[in-house]
Amino acid sequence: MNRTDEYQPAQPPAPAYQIPTAGAISVRVRYAECDPMNVAHHASYAPWLEMGRTELLREGGVSYAELEKAGVFLVVTKLEIKYRRPIQYDDVIEVRTRAHESGRIKIRHTYELVLTERLGAAPDISTDPRVPIDGVCAVASSELACVNSQGRPVPLPDWLVPGE
Repeated sequence: MNRTDEYQPAQPPAPAYQIPTAGAISVRVRYAECDPMNVAHHASYAPWLEMGRTELLREGGVSYAELEKAGVFLVVTKLEIKYRRPIQYDDVIEVRTRAHESGRIKIRHTYELVLTERLGAAPDISTDPRVPIDGVCAVASSELACVNSQGRPVPLPDWLVPGE
């Protein structure tokens, strides 16, 4: 294929159901995700956010693997995380994910990481100063761009553009 040939990817899979714009998953913090003080390392947060995004797609009956097979890739162009309170080893958190429209090529997500279990019970703000009053330990946002297999920007599949 030379530079003047037009790249024609396979047709991206259509979702079996409407892709939700919001969802939540539960994650138990593993020992390998923590530093020597049993606090979740900041690098552990990005995979949790990715899990939240992927599950939104999966709820519509589409996987990232299917998109990539069709030549549609979603690459992270921006990631921001604000750490409010530490998340610890064996905590259970709920990753709340919301998709937002951000144009024809990009999609934006916002997240809340909410502490739902610590030491085998519901978090207690009266006995643990590390528990936030609202339960939210971190907030984040990401922006993803849609590109083809050559890394060139392409429009998102219509069904992947969230309505506001």
